[in-house]
Amino acid sequence: MRQKYVAGFLTLMMMAVFVLSACGSESSKGEEKAVENAGAAKKNQVVNVFTARHYDIDFALFDEFEKQTGIVVNEIKGTAEELVERMKREGESSEADLFITVDGGVLNYAKENGVLQPIKSDVINGNVPAKFRDKDNNWVGVATRARIIAYAKDRVKPEQLSTYEALTEEQWKGKVLVRTSGNLYNQSLVASMIALNGEAQTEQWAKGIAGNLARDPEGGDRDQAKAVVAGLGDLAIMNTYYVGQMLNSKDAEEVKVAQNIGIFFPNQSTTGTHLNISGIGLAAHAKNKENAIKLIEYMTGKEAQEKLINSSFEFPVNEKAEVPALHKEWGEFKTQELDYAKLNEFNKKATELMNKADWK
Repeated sequence: MRQKYVAGFLTLMMMAVFVLSACGSESSKGEEKAVENAGAAKKNQVVNVFTARHYDIDFALFDEFEKQTGIVVNEIKGTAEELVERMKREGESSEADLFITVDGGVLNYAKENGVLQPIKSDVINGNVPAKFRDKDNNWVGVATRARIIAYAKDRVKPEQLSTYEALTEEQWKGKVLVRTSGNLYNQSLVASMIALNGEAQTEQWAKGIAGNLARDPEGGDRDQAKAVVAGLGDLAIMNTYYVGQMLNSKDAEEVKVAQNIGIFFPNQSTTGTHLNISGIGLAAHAKNKENAIKLIEYMTGKEAQEKLINSSFEFPVNEKAEVPALHKEWGEFKTQELDYAKLNEFNKKATELMNKADWK
């Protein structure tokens, strides 16, 4: 009897151990599955940004967005053309969720190449006026930049200035400074003039500019401003935001240069000052579409817009954003009324006209 009891007891104990072991195994599997699911969810909280804008403030905003949402922003940098070609080549396997660049014509180029898709968001539509959005909502603006006339305060009076066209007058012979014809900002300016004034008139204007240059085009917009202050020329065609950045530079020379040039917004009584755009497009095969739209909503929101323009000194697209004191000093100005698609449509012709005019 004692032996049977012991044997029975041992049998019960072995069964209990088996049951507990099985339960423990199932519990362990459950925990592993939970960890696996959590990892998968975390892995999906990303947005891959193909960007041709290489500004520190953009990356700072990406970091802030990540802190607020937990969505990790991965940046893939390159030129706009390189990124568009990569998106085309990779097709449905592309990792791109967003495409960012600095020119309205390039945004339209991306759209025409089939690498973008419509953005659907009432938040974005509320943040950004229709004039700064693609008509098919393939891209939306995040900032704008005006191409103006900078002048030497000690040699030029603002009342002497009027339009882009007037820069071809005899009084400015040997006094105009500008970047090369290969510069996208100049190509888009000329493309806008083709759209507004026609090819023949724009060709004559390009010849007039080339004939009034103080030197062969070289360097960037900052270099044109420096050349004005150095006395190499009296006027420079450049973007406003460079002046803002120079005024707030850690380089004392740049600050001094910016303090000695004035800003003039041309064509206020005619077609308006040329305004280009930085924008974001939603990638055609975005795998993180929801996260991508959230990032656009954030970038076009009032808070992010104010941080952006207080660093880059561009102009905001969100009308609720408070502009810096410098922008208020510049005042409001009339801008060109132009479909940004025209900048891409007339880019090739603009380059041809400049080359024909000997705008080097």
